[in-house]
Amino acid sequence: MLASLVYLNSLGNDFAYDDHHIITNNTAIQSMETLPDAIVSPYWPGMFGKDLGLWRPTTQLLLGAQWIVSDGSAMLFHTVNVLAHAGVSVLVLLLLAELMSLPGALVAGLIFAVHPLHVEAVANVVGISELVSSGFFLAACLVHVRGPSESRWPRAIGIGLLYALAFGAKEGAVTLPGILFLLDAARSRLGFGDLMSYMRDRWRVYAALIVVAGALLIARHDILGTIANPLGPLGADLLLEIPRIWTISEVWSHYVRLWVFPLDLSADYSPNVIPISIGWHLANLVGLVLALLILSMSVLSWRRGPMNRGEPAARAAGFGVVWFMITLSPVSNTLFVSGVLLAERTLYLPSVGLAAASGWLAVRMWRERPRVVATVLAAAILMGSVRTWTRTPSWENNQAWLNTLVSDYPYSGRSQWVLGDAFMERGRTSEALMSYRAAVDILDSHYQLMTDVAGTFMSHDLYGGAEGLLQYAWRNEPRFALAPGLLAEIYSEWGRPEEAERYSRVALAIESRDPLRPHIISWSLAAQGRWDEAAAARDFAVETQGALNYWQQWLTVAYLEANEGDSASAAAAFDSARLADLSEAARRVIDSTQVSLLGTPEADSVARSTPENPVNR
Repeated sequence: MLASLVYLNSLGNDFAYDDHHIITNNTAIQSMETLPDAIVSPYWPGMFGKDLGLWRPTTQLLLGAQWIVSDGSAMLFHTVNVLAHAGVSVLVLLLLAELMSLPGALVAGLIFAVHPLHVEAVANVVGISELVSSGFFLAACLVHVRGPSESRWPRAIGIGLLYALAFGAKEGAVTLPGILFLLDAARSRLGFGDLMSYMRDRWRVYAALIVVAGALLIARHDILGTIANPLGPLGADLLLEIPRIWTISEVWSHYVRLWVFPLDLSADYSPNVIPISIGWHLANLVGLVLALLILSMSVLSWRRGPMNRGEPAARAAGFGVVWFMITLSPVSNTLFVSGVLLAERTLYLPSVGLAAASGWLAVRMWRERPRVVATVLAAAILMGSVRTWTRTPSWENNQAWLNTLVSDYPYSGRSQWVLGDAFMERGRTSEALMSYRAAVDILDSHYQLMTDVAGTFMSHDLYGGAEGLLQYAWRNEPRFALAPGLLAEIYSEWGRPEEAERYSRVALAIESRDPLRPHIISWSLAAQGRWDEAAAARDFAVETQGALNYWQQWLTVAYLEANEGDSASAAAAFDSARLADLSEAARRVIDSTQVSLLGTPEADSVARSTPENPVNR
């Protein structure tokens, strides 16, 4: 009830930020006909979604089902998020009650329910991936700990199915095998000599998990071309070249701060919020000392004896820290570089461990200072609830999110980036360019930033600036299709067929499921007078991608019809091209091509596109 009450004000929120990319602008999940294909496509929509290395079929299925049922009503999405968070909070209580005293588990559950660190995951609709993944993850843990020491196939298969759903919702659930081992180790005096007998009892569970993980990783590679996120943290490419411990140590101090004193929250922790450190200094030394101190205390607590139901074992503190480390490992940048330096949403599942340690600590101190502990707990839960309630409106809509981001950290790289987008949207181009320049300086020309800004430039007909950004991005990251694909689009808008063909072929070699680039190739071949190749390319494009309403494909038709001497059909194709969504540059290409082929401007076309025209059919 408490987990639901503190988020009631989120029910009036609209969609914000990534919600628009993933949900409202993603037509693939918005109908029963297209949803099955969306589930086996990259999580980020569009032909270049695999560049971001995300595939979340469970989340995509759930989001699509909600959209279809609600016809796009944001209230249903937010209601589901709140109920999911309430369910996860209950699972935290139930799981920890199997491992420690009930008062300790209750305190942990209450802290988890109201902690402001979870606002991003609950109040932002796409945070459902964290909630659902954590829910299935905790359910698998609960099934495991409530079973006998020797696992049987029905229970192992059930845990495997829960693992598949959790992993399919968010990649961080890949850590479940490590957590199941932690749960067993925490409840026993498991030593190296006991591992063989342990595996004889538990091998069925781990076999099921290996099969599920293998199948999902193979599917990820099939869909994305990689099993991990291919891009490093925004603005942190330098981490690939210098010792990461300098920066990671500073991030560790933020973990402690966010859990103990979550007043200063941020929607983004990119550079200028957390800097990329190139040596030791006070901030990262403090983080390193805190980490070592916490780890040392955890080792000492682990030696105090196993965790058991109903008992306030000291091992709960060490268990909580190890849980945090294992579940955070995919995004901690310790073993490998991940997609974020720090994000509050990614701490949702790891914070279960911190809640467990906090619950044990509260019960331990209760014995000596019950009134003090009761007062501190009541104040912590009350202040956490208030902070959560006041933070939730930050995700009300795009404008609220932007205002909060800029208010929190106006000089962060992300703030300058989204400010540039906002200025462009309002036609304040010079201010937008200043913000973009600041963002590039801060974020070190990150691929995602360069291509996104280039896309914004293209939508405002600033093709010259977009070309320069994309050429830079392509030279630095030739393994991704987005930059050459957009360059092909620019050169087609400029009427430069040779370059459009070249970059289209580069993009298609990387990403074959691209609907526009095959039509650009057919147009570019026709514009070069390579008629047979153009006709074959168009047939291939229509067969594989469909006769989509791109102006390039209609110009291909116009070229081919004019070459056959059918000026009426050619003129009809020009009219069809003008019905597409056109930039001024594209319109000039269409007009000049019509004059060169037919000798007539648009107004003198000998035929018009109608529903009965064979070209349209």
